[in-house]
Amino acid sequence: MQFIETRGNDGSRPEAVSFSEAILNPSASFGGLYVPESLPDMGIGFLSEYLQSDYKTLAFALLKAFEIDIDDGLLHEALERYDYFDDPNNPVPVVGVEEDAWVSELYHGPTRAFKDMALQPFGVILSALAKERGEQYLIMAATSGDTGPATLETFKHRENIKVCCLYPAGGTSDVQRLQMVTEDAPNLKVIGIEGNFDDAQSALKELLSSEVFREELRKKGIRLSAANSVNFGRIIFQIVYHIHSYLELVRQNAVALGEEIYLVVPSGNFGNALGAYYAKQAGLPVRKILIASNANNILTDWIETGVYDIRDRTLIQTESPAMDILKSSNVERVLYDKFGPERTRELMESLNETGVYRLTEEERRAIQEDFAAVYSTDEEGERVIAEYAQKGYLMDPHTATCFKAYRQAREEPLPTVIYSTAEWTKFSPTVARALGIDAANDREALERISEKLGVKIPRAIAELFDKPIVHSTVVSREEIMEEMLKFL
Repeated sequence: MQFIETRGNDGSRPEAVSFSEAILNPSASFGGLYVPESLPDMGIGFLSEYLQSDYKTLAFALLKAFEIDIDDGLLHEALERYDYFDDPNNPVPVVGVEEDAWVSELYHGPTRAFKDMALQPFGVILSALAKERGEQYLIMAATSGDTGPATLETFKHRENIKVCCLYPAGGTSDVQRLQMVTEDAPNLKVIGIEGNFDDAQSALKELLSSEVFREELRKKGIRLSAANSVNFGRIIFQIVYHIHSYLELVRQNAVALGEEIYLVVPSGNFGNALGAYYAKQAGLPVRKILIASNANNILTDWIETGVYDIRDRTLIQTESPAMDILKSSNVERVLYDKFGPERTRELMESLNETGVYRLTEEERRAIQEDFAAVYSTDEEGERVIAEYAQKGYLMDPHTATCFKAYRQAREEPLPTVIYSTAEWTKFSPTVARALGIDAANDREALERISEKLGVKIPRAIAELFDKPIVHSTVVSREEIMEEMLKFL
């Protein structure tokens, strides 16, 4: 299968590229993104065939259905990363919390967040391709808190790879920050930036398309790629768990094969939601994808009104920081799928140049065929955490935003999968506050919650507080390139 560009081709790049080329060099014409030329059929026939398959078998089948140019041996090696999750036989448990609602727990990997689902195998593939080609790569990542730790974890000590990770100083949880700044592999560099995630992501995109930066890298014999979900290598693995979650409901006799369900996705950069959208377009029986936002409810406004407007908005720091985003990169891939490259380029250029774009009424209705949206405040999220803790289910604040969508955005009471994108341990002060527990810091919050509720703290989290800080650099956005070149 070939991959093409969301904003059309500028004549300086091939009109279509292979999967390996798209993940090694994710920067596309006119600042756009790569998308597959078409989607494989993953409807009832595919679902029936893999109904009793384990997660790795399902993932391998999906990757083969995309006809990507990666050897079977390397695919199997990449998927073996799931053997290091809490339960190798079931890396994504799907747990009932209501008669018609299940939580798909995506956080059972090494960094306790859903980014492990894609980045653990993705890192194996990308680094193997670099080594096979005899090329040196700088992998850049901008993080709102979860991409960074997962990227560093998958690429540490890998040959032919250096990683530079940008995070908003003060814009992540303490655990998320410690997961990054205590990493000590020599091929990793972590840089805090003065600003928010949108600033970090914009800086990453500018550097990916900067000829000056690329020329500096060329002098050093280094090529440039990215680990953010601008890279389709991330997205392809995020399609898998939506199909797995549906099949789990069938296996649990919660739905009959072919029966429609709702998916509720807590959304920031829209990669998780895009994976759900692609699964739906490929034939997964999904009535709608319900987007849960926090107080930065740009996606709610866009889906409800058709207007994407960031002109007068200031990013709000919330208790669900991984969703504190105003420019959601992967919305562009939905625009392309709905309206084609010319219209996508027009809309994205309008957003970049004026801070706003407006869909037509017909286009707005087309978006609402697949999506509905609700946003939740911090206070509402804390109430959800407390409510379900009393029922014996502990969740993090991102997962908590989903329950308002589950209660208010469904048009009928169909079975519903809610995606849990992080373990509660990454946001223990918020969880403690929701439970009425006084705690002075993250460590104390973890210990008191563990003691009160009898839940275990994973060793990887508990050990963070005694690790030495390796990366203490914090710079302005203008200094990022210089800092990266210094590292290289």
